[in-house]
Amino acid sequence: MTLVDPVGDMFTRIRNGQMRTLKSVNVPLSKFRLQILEILKSEGYINNFFIEKKENKQYLIVDLKYYEGSPVIKEIKRISKPGRRVYSKATSIPKIQNGLGLAILSTSKGVMSDTDARKNKIGGEIICRVF
Repeated sequence: MTLVDPVGDMFTRIRNGQMRTLKSVNVPLSKFRLQILEILKSEGYINNFFIEKKENKQYLIVDLKYYEGSPVIKEIKRISKPGRRVYSKATSIPKIQNGLGLAILSTSKGVMSDTDARKNKIGGEIICRVF
């Protein structure tokens, strides 16, 4: 089965895993998903992630993070979809929950968080919002 939106599939796996209070979820490996998970880890939304090889395929094992039994990620939502891309200038990058949340952007300098993009004055495609 081919996936139309592999990044959206990763977000759905994380969301579903946290609804079931799973310790970790498996996601197929790609460089783009790896960069997104690095940002989520550095911002404190997930514990860690590992690369695992099974049957000639590589997977990312994402360790989900909970605080007092409830998931740290309240909402993870895909903004720019394959059917409708959403771009933003550096001056108009949205603040998620008045700066408490996180937006992940794909820029010409790589994948970065909204605060890094504002600091470097770089716009790009808004991948998702996390709160």
